[in-house]
Amino acid sequence: MSDFAHPFDAAIALAAATPNRRLGRTSADYWNMVSPYGGITAAVMMQAMLDHPDRRGTPLAFTINYLAPIDAGDFVIETELVRSNRSSQHWAIRLLQGEPGRVLAQVIAICAVRRETWSHVEATRPEVPPADACAVAPPRNATGFLQRYEFRIVRGKPFAANEDSLSHVWVADNPPRPLDFASLTALCDSFLPRIFLRRPEFVPIGTVSINIYFHAGEEALIRQGAAPLLAVAQAQAFSDGHFDHHGHVWSTDGELLATTQQLVWYKE
Repeated sequence: MSDFAHPFDAAIALAAATPNRRLGRTSADYWNMVSPYGGITAAVMMQAMLDHPDRRGTPLAFTINYLAPIDAGDFVIETELVRSNRSSQHWAIRLLQGEPGRVLAQVIAICAVRRETWSHVEATRPEVPPADACAVAPPRNATGFLQRYEFRIVRGKPFAANEDSLSHVWVADNPPRPLDFASLTALCDSFLPRIFLRRPEFVPIGTVSINIYFHAGEEALIRQGAAPLLAVAQAQAFSDGHFDHHGHVWSTDGELLATTQQLVWYKE
């Protein structure tokens, strides 16, 4: 890890075996309770696509499904350019581990060449205090990945019986790191689990699927730099051992960078 300026860059580092096959290794810095943080798995699979020599354009849509826990150690990522045209590319990405390779996570993603068009945002950013006016939340029994983020909670107290699951949180990489598509992908999994905003007790949970739409191009991410992002999310329903959330990720200056949906399993 001493070869990398930031633990995130070490965690998403990949070696090219072939153009469609890359080799990586899990990171203790982004470990969760029994497997890697889902956001870092999404980020390293995003990075495999970004590193591909045939990739054109920037990420537009990204959906990851988590099939089974990933063990500590080496893994393989396979990328396939399913279809390419003048304005977009469709990718399939798989993470495998063990012999024979078991598929543990799979992604479908779209890259697009962004062009100047009429633009309008209907989503409304909530009025919140600036990040530097909000206290940093102390880590709660922090596992590896929780130490890699700095949270400033504006609305939504964790492990409390809140009246709803709506949360407003300023979040940033720790230590600070300039934003790019890989880190934005990981940050789209940094939302507090909605069930912990409705009930004070802990229950086992696991992310099943994450969907991300990227509404901003590379220039907007460069403008954001290493400043905190405003993450806003709320569940739609809790039922039959699963809950969801819809989330918005806003830049410091109020630009909508991404929207995301997530489905999470919980055990009772």
